[in-house]
Amino acid sequence: VQLVESGGGLVQAGGSLRLSCAASGRTFSGYSMGWFRQVPGKERVFVAAITWTDGRTYYADSVKGRFTISRDNAKNTVYLQMNSLKPEDTAVFYCAAVAATHYSVIYYKDVNNYRYWGQGTQVTVSS
Repeated sequence: VQLVESGGGLVQAGGSLRLSCAASGRTFSGYSMGWFRQVPGKERVFVAAITWTDGRTYYADSVKGRFTISRDNAKNTVYLQMNSLKPEDTAVFYCAAVAATHYSVIYYKDVNNYRYWGQGTQVTVSS
């Protein structure tokens, strides 16, 4: 599975962006999807995840109520709608795929559980 993110950019605080992650190669089915972000010199951290089986969603506490993850299986695409953006949301955002479904946010927070990663898209939020 190849993953390609898009939709990043520069936005003012309080603004919105929608990231997309398009999957190609093998079938998208059976893969739960996650979004992570990373700033220079720090580890990649979990943002949100969505299961394959029933579309259940999981979020980091820092983005709950502001970000929404969704997927369109017909288009092999997962989205991250980001509202009320803050300067501390500035990071490179990555999507990732794991060929499993678990009903535990702890599982989706672990970067080691994901098999496929995109190249990342930069999100910069100005104050």
